[in-house]
Amino acid sequence: MAKKDPLQALASGSGGALRKVTGIATVIAVAVIIVRFPGEAADWVGALWDMGSDIIDGLVSFIRQAT
Repeated sequence: MAKKDPLQALASGSGGALRKVTGIATVIAVAVIIVRFPGEAADWVGALWDMGSDIIDGLVSFIRQAT
């Protein structure tokens, strides 16, 4: 039975290991922000929600004007 190359998992695929590391780092960063700055994190979520609402309103307005 041949030995498996431990680096083969990192080299194969389309950046699977890098994608996992980036995802884990992002989750940890968001968790730290929520724990250390809960008020600011809530403000950011509210701002993102408002921005998403504005984007949807703009798309609806555009579609209404186009038809």
